[in-house]
Amino acid sequence: MKYPGDDFIILGQRIRLGESKTIDFSIAKLYTSTNIEIPIIIERSTVPGPTILLTGGIHGDEINGVEIVRQIIAKKINKPKRGTIICVPILNIFGFLNSDRAFPDGRDLNRVFPGSKTGSLASRVAYHFTKEIVPLADFCMDFHTGGASRFNAPQVRIKPDDKQLLHYAHVFNAPFTVFSPNIDKSYRTTCDKMNIPIILFEGGKSRDGNKYIVKHGVDGVTRILKEFEMLSDKHTAKEITSETILIEKSKWIRAQRSGLLHVKIDCNKHVEKDEFLATITDPFGAMRFIVRAPNEGYIINVNHSPIVHQGDAIFHISTIDSNMTTAEKSE
Repeated sequence: MKYPGDDFIILGQRIRLGESKTIDFSIAKLYTSTNIEIPIIIERSTVPGPTILLTGGIHGDEINGVEIVRQIIAKKINKPKRGTIICVPILNIFGFLNSDRAFPDGRDLNRVFPGSKTGSLASRVAYHFTKEIVPLADFCMDFHTGGASRFNAPQVRIKPDDKQLLHYAHVFNAPFTVFSPNIDKSYRTTCDKMNIPIILFEGGKSRDGNKYIVKHGVDGVTRILKEFEMLSDKHTAKEITSETILIEKSKWIRAQRSGLLHVKIDCNKHVEKDEFLATITDPFGAMRFIVRAPNEGYIINVNHSPIVHQGDAIFHISTIDSNMTTAEKSE
């Protein structure tokens, strides 16, 4: 791996060792002719080293990811001891302005990578980001939340059977590490095809801020930076007190009735087979359906919507013995 010196060029601008710069990544305008610019915050050490890329807000309504990257910047954790850190707090600025997951064209940015130069608005943003920003990175971290009122336990998602990513997930040390195959046309898949390691952090739900989730994200970033020998001496990485729990397989528990959802357990909880999870009732007091755990496992996602339809995902539960930690699994 060749670490760049003064030849580090991003969006046509040269950034020398020891320099800090914010560059506006401008792709399109609003229909009012107002420029829409995505700030790219770059911090370079005086010492050459790897380049780490942090992204939030690929979905415009996922606030926790934005806040994690914001805190990394505000606390100056992004000023590396060596190498370069690129922060993009909000990649989908269009969705963020509208508090919407998608772009104004209705497309999900995380389903159009690597994009097209002449495609939809979302596809064009993905194309330029993939061509001009991503190739500079040696390692990526992408921050998300659950969507559609579904609350995710803090978790790192990695593709199965990748020992390198499993190691980094162990270092990041979210409460859970979930094996999750790459999705076609996602940012994660694009990085994988470019041979750039990436871990995806999920926590909380859309249109909601959660300081507990954000802390897990920030702590994980500091541990990764320490692993790369990039964490400044002014900061310390929080020590690992409990190992991340590996979720190799999981499934959704879906509503068998439509009605009002009354959740009785917390996210993150380990449950036994047939444990009482929730009730679904009708508004008229005539029906009460009990939702029970189909197997022993960890609840890593809970639907916070007060109303559900038959077939809606209401809990995400692990289905394989999850007591083996990533440290044990990688041996």
